[in-house]
Amino acid sequence: MPLETDQDITRLLLETKRIALVGASAKPERASNRVLKFLIEQGYDVIAVNPGLAGQKLHGVEVVASLDDVSGPIDMVDIFRNSHDAGAVVDDAISVGAASVWTQLDVINEPAAKRAEAAGLKVVMDRCPKIEIPRLGLLKASHGS
Repeated sequence: MPLETDQDITRLLLETKRIALVGASAKPERASNRVLKFLIEQGYDVIAVNPGLAGQKLHGVEVVASLDDVSGPIDMVDIFRNSHDAGAVVDDAISVGAASVWTQLDVINEPAAKRAEAAGLKVVMDRCPKIEIPRLGLLKASHGS
């Protein structure tokens, strides 16, 4: 089962240090751009992933083409893709050994969630960390970082 309780989501957000954000956009009006900036501001080590922007920088962080291009461990893969395309990203997250996957609002892929859970990853679906962090009282001032 995907994590749904406030306690489970709080624990995941507090344990997470390094996030690969898949589907990062250079367009300021896009949610993925705003969430990338927010997560950086909250003290997370964020890697932006977008093959079309690889080598560029977004909000001061380098963009890589794929999860395979991320060096070091990944605590969370935050997925900004549609529900269908999220499945392939979840499979990539499993193959690189990520600890968790998080799909954004309205992104639900039950078979992919089951594959991730079977591989030992924590799963959050249909939520946004930019909404959950303030709602759960985890903003940087109380986050301790």
